[in-house]
Amino acid sequence: MNLRSLKVFTLVMQEGTLARASDAMNLSQSAASRLLHLLEEEFEIELFRRDKRRLIPTAEAERFLPEALRILSQIEALPQFVQQIQTGTQDPFRIIAQTRIVNGLIIPAIERLRDVFADQPIKLEIHLRRDLGRRMMNDRYDIGVSALPLPIDQPAPVRLGAAPLKVAIRKDHPLADRAVLRPGDMTGVPYIALDETTVIRRIADQEMATIGAKLDVAHEVSLGSAAYRLVQRGLGFTFADPIALDPELESQVRLVDWEPRMDIEFGYFIPDPERKTELIRAFEDALRLIYLQRCAGKPGA
Repeated sequence: MNLRSLKVFTLVMQEGTLARASDAMNLSQSAASRLLHLLEEEFEIELFRRDKRRLIPTAEAERFLPEALRILSQIEALPQFVQQIQTGTQDPFRIIAQTRIVNGLIIPAIERLRDVFADQPIKLEIHLRRDLGRRMMNDRYDIGVSALPLPIDQPAPVRLGAAPLKVAIRKDHPLADRAVLRPGDMTGVPYIALDETTVIRRIADQEMATIGAKLDVAHEVSLGSAAYRLVQRGLGFTFADPIALDPELESQVRLVDWEPRMDIEFGYFIPDPERKTELIRAFEDALRLIYLQRCAGKPGA
């Protein structure tokens, strides 16, 4: 199997065009095209339909992509693996996690894990949720943690719980002392919204549409951590859950109950549940404990 052909294929699928894929590999477009043809001939499969100068992926290409990425990922990891063998280094415990839950859930869980496995090296990879599904399909890892659902069918998630979305607002704001806030209460308060690719934005938009209410977006950001810091500086309110809000902001930002109720689900993924180690079990226990602590007393947790 020609690995360069495989690399060209994955880059075309990821970048969308042969031109960008060939640029990424420092190849001419004709050379990259020949490598694609070699791959199709070797496996007797049509990966792209040629429409003038465009390459349109076939259904076979979509099915082939995860396996191609997995193979390339394993090959790229070989030098590090060999180095570990040569030096006698212990394999790291590999965690893949969504960006928004790292500070509130993953870091505290790692801290608890180290209380039991003090000498265990850990490798934490952090990704946006929209990238997490592909990383879980193709990377070597021991456990993945994210908001649910993910756009992949396997591995099946183990549910942690449903955390309630709340209004994150500065503690010195006049509305911060309310027990509950509703859409009508937020008139005139700038709404710091996450962008439309995020789960929280979709949940909030769907719920507002259901009840016939509207929140006017004053500011829009792609990361929850940025939204919380804008709240900290008094620029408005956003939606957050007890898992995602950075613990260091809790002295300045309050989470106020919101009606109508909106929940966000969390869970974790283990590539091979049949081969669960004591290390994985310990991290599962740590995740559950931190989750319950962060959501203590919150319905639906």
